[in-house]
Amino acid sequence: MVKIGDAPLLEHQIRLLKKYGVEQVVLMTGYLSQVIEDYFGDGNRFGVKIDYFREEKPLGTTGGIKELQDELTADFIVFYGDVMANMNLEKLIKFHQAEERACTLVLHPADHPRDSDLVEVDENHRIIRFHSKPHPRGRYFRNLVSAGIYIMSPRILKHIEKDVKADFGRDIFPRIVAKERLYGCITAEYVKDIGTPQRLKQVRNDYANGKIEKLGNENKRPAIFLDRDGVINKKNGLIYQLKDFELLDGAAKAIKKINESPFLSIVVTNQPVIARNLCTIEQLEEIHKKMDTLLGIENAKLDAVYYCPHHPDKGFAEENAAYKIKCRCRKPDIGMIEKAQQEFNIDLCRSFFIGDSFRDVLCGKNADLTTIGLMTGDACKDGDIKPDYLFENLYEAVDFIIENLCRPF
Repeated sequence: MVKIGDAPLLEHQIRLLKKYGVEQVVLMTGYLSQVIEDYFGDGNRFGVKIDYFREEKPLGTTGGIKELQDELTADFIVFYGDVMANMNLEKLIKFHQAEERACTLVLHPADHPRDSDLVEVDENHRIIRFHSKPHPRGRYFRNLVSAGIYIMSPRILKHIEKDVKADFGRDIFPRIVAKERLYGCITAEYVKDIGTPQRLKQVRNDYANGKIEKLGNENKRPAIFLDRDGVINKKNGLIYQLKDFELLDGAAKAIKKINESPFLSIVVTNQPVIARNLCTIEQLEEIHKKMDTLLGIENAKLDAVYYCPHHPDKGFAEENAAYKIKCRCRKPDIGMIEKAQQEFNIDLCRSFFIGDSFRDVLCGKNADLTTIGLMTGDACKDGDIKPDYLFENLYEAVDFIIENLCRPF
């Protein structure tokens, strides 16, 4: 019932559900439940029908749902009561219905992955592993956090014990991930919990300045596209071993500044190390997990990472022939940018490309983006294509964009 703007958080959730055609809501209550029931009543004034289930004893996130299993005969949405969200539920539902899925979890990159339970997905977004906090030192994880929003098939309920306190993320999902088809719907829309005073303050500020409204998927957003090697990390030749990946000074600070702006932070990188057979896709993914982890330590996050594993030059004995092809994703072609535009509803007219090589600059120009070159890495000296702007490092470039060329929320 804590206020976000002029309404309780639960009211924001109910109005979001109503916007996307969900008209039957069950509120699971416990301590001081009467306050909630007095405020929402039967739901008529919100255009929905509200029923209540009052827990006599706390049973975690699962207990109340288990009690309602006789009524839950079709797929249903679960919202945790401390999550402020503005997301396209229609898109989420379509994602869930695309295949026979037992459960779809809403996942998103977080700016506090160290104190979050992390989720690992495969290339098809099927969940393959859960990593509960605290995370062991020396290991790297992709920065994907469960948002506390699920679509569930009723068959999930058979995995819950009646009258036993349990949590979906900690107890149920990790136990059944190999048995049931669990998928992650990854979004950069506004999804944030208010579980600490600092996060509550941030959500209230985001609501007051219009950020929450503008980060819905129906609104086009600008992006800052980033090359990887020589822009985010030191360019030590071809990076194909985990030990060789090191962040450039100030890179995390720059990406954190992007995160605090209207821009999405999206990496698009050529990685011919796969075609050259220097490493496997799995090893490359480990490098990107290290990147996510190192950025997360400094409370920075990437909204997406796209990479091209191909290389067109054939005929080498050691090559991986399956990836020695011409493709539309390898920069300076714009296949990765087109994919990002489609998945994130990006406004390219207000977007930028930051890179250190002529391929980056030409790719940005091919996509009609404003291009920014850096003096790190190749320093844009490997070709005749000149960027629109040139800066010493990533932080200077990002600072220039946001302070001079960015429309505020």
